[in-house]
Amino acid sequence: MAKKILTHILVSLFFSILYSQAPSHWTPSGIGGGGGLFSPSFSPHNSDEFFIACDMGGLYRSIDMGENWDVLSFSEIRGGVSSCVRFTNNPSLIYCLGNNGNGFTPKKSTDGGQVWTDLSADPTGGDAWFMTADPMNTQRIIITDYSDLWFSGDGGNSFGASKYHSSSGGGLHVAGVFFDGVNIFVGTNTGLLVSTDGGSSFTMNSLPGIPSGQGILSFAGAKEGSVTRFYATSAEESDIYAGISGGDYWGICTGVYSMDAGTGNWVQKTGGLNLSHDFVFFVSMSINEVSTAYLAGGNFDGVPVVFKTTNGGISWSEVFLTDNNQNIVTGYCGYQGDFGWYWAECALGFAVSPVNSDLVMITDFGFVHVTSDGGVNWRQVYINPYVQNPAGSPTPKGRSYFSNGLENTSSWWMTWSDSDNIFASYTDIKGVKSSDGGNSWSFDYTGHNQNTMYQALKHVNGYLYAATSTVHDIYQSTYLQDSRLDNGSGMILFSVDTGSSWNVLHDFGHPVIWLAFDPNNQNRLYASVIHSTQGGIFVSNDIQNGGGSSWSKLADPPRTEGHPFCVTILDDNTIVCSYSGRRDNTGVFTASSGVFVSTNGGNSWLDRSDDGMYYWTKDVVVYPHDNSQNTWYACVFSGWGGPPNGLGGLYRTTDRGLNWSRICDLDRVESCTFSTTDPDFCYLTTEEDGLWCSQNITSTNPDFIQVTSYPFAHPVRVFFNPFNENEVWITSFGNGLKKGVSGTAVEDFPEITNPWGQIEIFPNPTSGKVFFCLDEHLLPIVSIEVLDVSGRLVKSFDSFNLSSFDLSNLEAGVYFFRVCTEEDEISRKVTLLK
Repeated sequence: MAKKILTHILVSLFFSILYSQAPSHWTPSGIGGGGGLFSPSFSPHNSDEFFIACDMGGLYRSIDMGENWDVLSFSEIRGGVSSCVRFTNNPSLIYCLGNNGNGFTPKKSTDGGQVWTDLSADPTGGDAWFMTADPMNTQRIIITDYSDLWFSGDGGNSFGASKYHSSSGGGLHVAGVFFDGVNIFVGTNTGLLVSTDGGSSFTMNSLPGIPSGQGILSFAGAKEGSVTRFYATSAEESDIYAGISGGDYWGICTGVYSMDAGTGNWVQKTGGLNLSHDFVFFVSMSINEVSTAYLAGGNFDGVPVVFKTTNGGISWSEVFLTDNNQNIVTGYCGYQGDFGWYWAECALGFAVSPVNSDLVMITDFGFVHVTSDGGVNWRQVYINPYVQNPAGSPTPKGRSYFSNGLENTSSWWMTWSDSDNIFASYTDIKGVKSSDGGNSWSFDYTGHNQNTMYQALKHVNGYLYAATSTVHDIYQSTYLQDSRLDNGSGMILFSVDTGSSWNVLHDFGHPVIWLAFDPNNQNRLYASVIHSTQGGIFVSNDIQNGGGSSWSKLADPPRTEGHPFCVTILDDNTIVCSYSGRRDNTGVFTASSGVFVSTNGGNSWLDRSDDGMYYWTKDVVVYPHDNSQNTWYACVFSGWGGPPNGLGGLYRTTDRGLNWSRICDLDRVESCTFSTTDPDFCYLTTEEDGLWCSQNITSTNPDFIQVTSYPFAHPVRVFFNPFNENEVWITSFGNGLKKGVSGTAVEDFPEITNPWGQIEIFPNPTSGKVFFCLDEHLLPIVSIEVLDVSGRLVKSFDSFNLSSFDLSNLEAGVYFFRVCTEEDEISRKVTLLK
């Protein structure tokens, strides 16, 4: 049984020491995009500011119309499908639903979104399904749970009794709300809910003109002069439910309607639409223009669609023209691109600026596009704009891109072939390749078509071997049951050219999540294969035969049920492995997880699990600074439902698992990574509590401090660049890749020697002198120009090969360096912090 040691949360004791180890700034450093995005919203006060949310926990904000994004700190608010930021007539006072892990909590910010507080009078008890605010009033908000609607007239300080209760089997779906002084209109799945007394009471109205049995799917309103007009998309009431998202677009819409307040009748408005082909879902408009409105969804061909009317719905015309990217500036997703429009598929979120009908945004299964001219032209805003592709032509395959901060999908592993060539393993977008040290990334490879690459390892011969699967998110909370894992497939791939092309080493027909080389036999490889009856740890002794390699299954460790995870082969041929979490078909955790050891090649196993590891063990890491390899660290998640509760943390053994101590009790610990140079320093990643580190990990009771500079709740693993010990990379479950550089290293060595991709000048303030060194093949340089984010020239330098320049008079912000040589022009981003 483990000895429980409470986590030591340090406020300042080790801060000065840790600062020299843990970077104080993390740069988004992946390719950008790739995950589902929802709930876009525009600020009515600043046309350049908008928010979007990701179902992976990120809430993203841009203040330069999508050219750059920041993810808000998870310690303040976490995003989700329902996290739509609601603006008021005070730009500092905004509202949003924050993802609490089990539901959504209504929150308020009084500083424009930096600090968020829970509404203390939340009537839903943290189970809110919808929230909106009056754009012309800071105090009036509406909140719903599954079935009830509440109104507050004092900014959420108090709520009375429920104003409406839905008895519909689908709960209460709020399709949209329009505030007009004392009149409030709420579109729902069962009718139009109306208040004429400023929210004191609401009455449900039927939908004359819309066929019986149908409800409102999406709803918007506007007032211009004396005309108040509403638009709605309809669907069968039985098909609409609380929490429905744009992903349910296929064939759901039965009609598009408009009604002017006072007339009492909804009128069909489908001119130019073919609802059997164009499955529109959302309707949106500005609140001050009644004749212009937009529809968004997906079509029969599986690509996003946007329609626009300027004559009150008499006729609609398609304005998001995906064929040949006719009017869309693209990233890597587009017509004939690395990812076609089928990947984006449909509108998961859609919004029109409340004060400017020309400003529109659509989000989908991986990407974001905006227009500022009413749909005449669109542009992507999920990668850096300096590497985007022009409209009116196919999106090229194999180009390199780099992030603009919108990192919104899961990454698992990073593999360096050399200092320039890196392969990053991803979910959904499969993986990305860099040939410039991680400054930019591409899909310029062949042979890897699985949904997810979980891990890639470099062999001593330089080859890469990768574990892949059609199943994503394995061993996260939603992928623990056999029913979600047994139907998946997977294989081991290998590459002889640093990831440019991949070949099949072995197709197991089941997900592969982990690989391990034998340090004593270069031709031996172990693999963790997942299946309830056929899964386990497999071994090959002849991987030099490539696709002709033969594989055999090792014995199953005691208690286990087909969910193997981490495998390590020690120098004396001892095999150490973990089996991870499993829930049976009723959702109950089974005691089939833990740490296991074999000293006879996997013919039999010893159960070396602490009691706390029986339900949901994650990474098991052999301490790299113990030459005897007796010290291991086991990372454990707490489960739920009784026995699995409260077991999470970091466990340590110094005698190969005979005895364990629980040295950290954070609820869910994913992994730990040890410094390559400092035996006392390590990073700790968690599911809900972000990134942590310890400066005294070898102590009996080590101290842990949260690295608050890392803003995302769920980092997965930390990697030290093997070719630059001061460079730290973090993969994550939903926030792509981030890179940091140890503070002291950057301060002592401010010279920047590689201009490709993103260049960070950090820490700040700088000394004012920055060195800029270009690769030899780029010389001679004609000029370097410094531009702000609007493209305005703010500084220039001429005719030098190796020089320095002074940035001390520039304000903090993002700048672009346009480097011109005799043959080429390269643009790179610099973030200057003061």
